[in-house]
Amino acid sequence: MTRPFFLAPLLLALGSLLPAAAPAGPVDDIVRLDLLPGWRDADGTQFAGFRITLAEGWKTYWRAPGEAGIPPLVDWQGSRNVAGAAFHWPVPEIFHVGGFETYGYSDQVVLPVEIAPARAGAPVRIEGVLELGVCQDVCVPVALDFAADLPMSETRDPALALALADRAMTPEEAGLGTARCTVGPAAKGIALWAEIPAMPGARAVVVETGDPALWAAPVKMRRAGDEISAETRIEHVGKGPVALDRSALVITVIGDGEAVEFRGCPPA
Repeated sequence: MTRPFFLAPLLLALGSLLPAAAPAGPVDDIVRLDLLPGWRDADGTQFAGFRITLAEGWKTYWRAPGEAGIPPLVDWQGSRNVAGAAFHWPVPEIFHVGGFETYGYSDQVVLPVEIAPARAGAPVRIEGVLELGVCQDVCVPVALDFAADLPMSETRDPALALALADRAMTPEEAGLGTARCTVGPAAKGIALWAEIPAMPGARAVVVETGDPALWAAPVKMRRAGDEISAETRIEHVGKGPVALDRSALVITVIGDGEAVEFRGCPPA
């Protein structure tokens, strides 16, 4: 299948940002990608950002898209002096379309990425392809090229710094206690029940297993006093046995413009 492309990187050269021309393509009127070159911290960690601008009515997806959708995926081929990279995810919106609940972003979002250089003190170049699902009445998979030589300056980009701050809170930051879980047999896979300290305005709970071979069904949640009860089912995508690592579980409670992320879920 031929993928549509849109190319709009910002290249850093001699301290100046030089925008590269973008060729016309079939998704130009749907999505635009700009790369924010970011900064380098004193410890050598590099920060950059993918700014995704969507046409009115279109959306793209969070790392856990929900009942339907495609999470962002990056191919870093072409990058130099990159030992590893990790996204910092802004709080997602909740969408209800066609009877499905999904999580993602509309209008514009900056996805910050933290990059560990392979060689301390040496220049870093990131180059590759960001793959996204973008949806309105239909969903379109798109592949967006990017390339930038990243700055060694510690001067922070305000847009990227703001996106880094727009993240899920830890339970400690939110003044909440620990989530606790119970597991048991199910007709398919295992059942998981979570008791979660209630966040004001909670509208959805998302469970991630930390294992790409395991799939978590949409969560059924209800509020009971100062707690949220959440129930899901976890299956092996290859229909094999389920071996669940409680310490790898990530449970995110999402409200309007805020979220709390619980990492690990000890027994209730």
